[in-house]
Amino acid sequence: MTTYPPFPSGAANELELLLRWLAFLRGAVMRKASGITDEQARWRPQGRLLPLAGIVSHLTNVEWRWIDGEMLGRPTGKTEEEYFPPDLPIAVALEAYQRRAGETDAAVRAMGDLSLPCGYGEETDLRFVLIHLINETARHAGHADAVRELLDGTTGE
Repeated sequence: MTTYPPFPSGAANELELLLRWLAFLRGAVMRKASGITDEQARWRPQGRLLPLAGIVSHLTNVEWRWIDGEMLGRPTGKTEEEYFPPDLPIAVALEAYQRRAGETDAAVRAMGDLSLPCGYGEETDLRFVLIHLINETARHAGHADAVRELLDGTTGE
């Protein structure tokens, strides 16, 4: 059985506090996308919203673009397939998301300074990026909640 990060505790270190919140929200997404078939992972209610596999794939790519791209200056890209991965097994998507989470956390800790500038634009820094990732993940955790409940009635954490 997979365990997910608990509700975050406080932390004197702001960087660690932000990473705890991001981990908790990632866990919420992973809980909603676990225990389903690949067909269910691609299901969209009435052809709307993103499927659960798309949510996981999108969040994986969002972290990659912001950390590797905007913070580390590496080339990244975006495709429509990110949102609707046609043949991506949900187990593979979840594994990639967990791997990306580890890479993100390690890169953020290595950077260490929340005021480190970001390539996105003026007055953006690592703090901005982490808050953006928390916001993006929280929004899609709610999105995953709705899709899963409409899919099979699963509610709760």
